Amino acid sequence: MGLADLIPGVSGGTVAFISGIYEELLQSIKTVSGDVLKLALKLKIKEAVAAVPFRFLLPLFAGIFTAILTLANVLGYLLETYPSFVWSFFFGLVMASIWLIGKRVTNWNMRGMIACAVTAVVGYVIVGSVPVETPATIPMFFLSGMIAICAMILPGISGSFILLILGKYAQVLDAVREMNLTVLIAVAAGCVVGLAIFSRFLSWLFAKYHDISVAALAGFMLGSLRKLWPWQEVVTTRINSHGAEVVLATKNILPAQFDASTILVIALIVVGIGIILLVDRMKLVDEE
Repeated sequence: MGLADLIPGVSGGTVAFISGIYEELLQSIKTVSGDVLKLALKLKIKEAVAAVPFRFLLPLFAGIFTAILTLANVLGYLLETYPSFVWSFFFGLVMASIWLIGKRVTNWNMRGMIACAVTAVVGYVIVGSVPVETPATIPMFFLSGMIAICAMILPGISGSFILLILGKYAQVLDAVREMNLTVLIAVAAGCVVGLAIFSRFLSWLFAKYHDISVAALAGFMLGSLRKLWPWQEVVTTRINSHGAEVVLATKNILPAQFDASTILVIALIVVGIGIILLVDRMKLVDEE
């Protein structure tokens, strides 16, 4: 999940879903933001600590932060130097994941197919959106935090990419570098509120409309493939506040020629697909 969250356009929620921990993650978030918070507000600290699902959350977040700390620089270098190879690998991962998630729908009826189609279009439009400029106000930072954290736990859409679309990605990074606590607290508060509300909404959807919910998530992931297409051409750029050229929009193209680079891209797509199929196979063996 940590590795996925480092890639613009890839969501950690996707990894949580294909690894079979998604619903437990939602339930854990619901518990921490509900029962644990209520006990803490009543100053029942011992009971609050006991109610936290540490056995699930500690190893999960330890893995996420370990990946971010150890792989951020390497992945940043690869994205700058060999972007098509990175995109192709994750394209294969997500493409196979869509098939894997689709298998969890027990009955593909008309409603499920419509839900999948609608969210695929929504996801396609979102990942292709050009970043906009939004006011650098505290309420906007709070709202951006709410929206970004919802996207982060939603398979198919990256929270960092949503911040980029809202024009808040660079501003939040600047706030981190400058330790602007006012901005950071506003974003963090938005994340907490958004996570508490959206996790409950998703849990309710899974409980009441499981097949439609899974089909809709598969659609989001299908739409997100637009962002992960290996061959992209820069359409629009701008100069950011640090004087560096930043890509605003790209368009997907076909490879100009069939050479060694094209073969490697296709091979990496196949590797990504193979890893997901292997993970699925290992889960089936464990269940047996």
